[in-house]
Amino acid sequence: MKKFLLYLGCLCCTSLAFSQQYSFDKLIDLEANPVISQDITGTCWSFATSSFLESEIIRMSGKHIDISEMYNVRNTYSKKAWNYVMRQGKAQFSQGGLAHDVINSIAEYGMVPQKLYTGLKEGEEKHNHTELVSVLKGMLDVYIENPAKTLSPKWKEAVENVLDTYLGKRIASFTFEGKEYTPQSFMEMTGIKPENYITVTSFTHRPFYEDFVLNIPDNFSNGSLYNLPLDEFIQVVDHALEKGYTLSLDCDVSEAGFSQKHGIAIVPENTADAHAILTEIMPEKAVSPEYRQQEFENYHTTDDHLMHIVGKVKDQKGNIYYKVKNSWGTDKTRVGDSGGYIYMSVPYMRLKAISVMLHKEALPSDTAKHLGI
Repeated sequence: MKKFLLYLGCLCCTSLAFSQQYSFDKLIDLEANPVISQDITGTCWSFATSSFLESEIIRMSGKHIDISEMYNVRNTYSKKAWNYVMRQGKAQFSQGGLAHDVINSIAEYGMVPQKLYTGLKEGEEKHNHTELVSVLKGMLDVYIENPAKTLSPKWKEAVENVLDTYLGKRIASFTFEGKEYTPQSFMEMTGIKPENYITVTSFTHRPFYEDFVLNIPDNFSNGSLYNLPLDEFIQVVDHALEKGYTLSLDCDVSEAGFSQKHGIAIVPENTADAHAILTEIMPEKAVSPEYRQQEFENYHTTDDHLMHIVGKVKDQKGNIYYKVKNSWGTDKTRVGDSGGYIYMSVPYMRLKAISVMLHKEALPSDTAKHLGI
């Protein structure tokens, strides 16, 4: 019996040595406004990048200002409609977008506070764009079919009227903290300058240290990204965080290793461990540039979702993770953690991050020099 108990004890110790529950220590934790929900919309791109801009305002001025996500969305729907009609329906019209669409919106239309433009009508508590987008696409498809054989310019006015009805009219001026602003002067007050923000990525099918238009469905506006070697792409993320800059992240969240419930995003070395690794530290896959490219080209990596990178943590084995703010609400995932955040491993970032947006001054000097910035 004693031998049997001793055997069980040794077996237990051995199991603990190779299987450990996650425990995290903070390494970098930059300021961001509270987690909110995008609700029933595909507008993560605005929630993530608006959160990123809010952290930029905190970094530059110390002010916590809640800017309207839906103001950016409303302005971008107009651009999508134009693109869809002018391409005669040979383009995507959906709720999706990318970080640069927010930058394009604020460059043209400025920014407004959230409390002045919620995108919700009286009595509504949650965003739901299912009907809005269906109505818009139905209208646009009729215009593209062009039953009158001559497309009337009134179609643009009709689109704006629908957006006004569902989301609200654009704001010309408003009062904030006792001062009068236009959306443009409000943006200038925050210190945000659209020209300061760039997007970087890493793919082997295009030359490094050059910009190019990445052909993904949500890049309807043909935004350019700077291409970097994979190791340098990760170094850019690390350098920005170390210097106090957060980043907007475009990535794939369709993998089994991405779990909002567990607050973790990892790439198991063994696919059989895909469930167990959500709660126990296990080996992760080594991700090379070639493997990353392969997974992108075979559609295993797609641009599903945008989030906001605000810090780094370390588990008890020394593995590093990025602290990523999500926009799926604040349900708690781990004891002691604020809800709504994901801890994303370095291998997951290497494999599944499509791109990141950051302030150009957050680039390492050598990278900025190579890019001519």
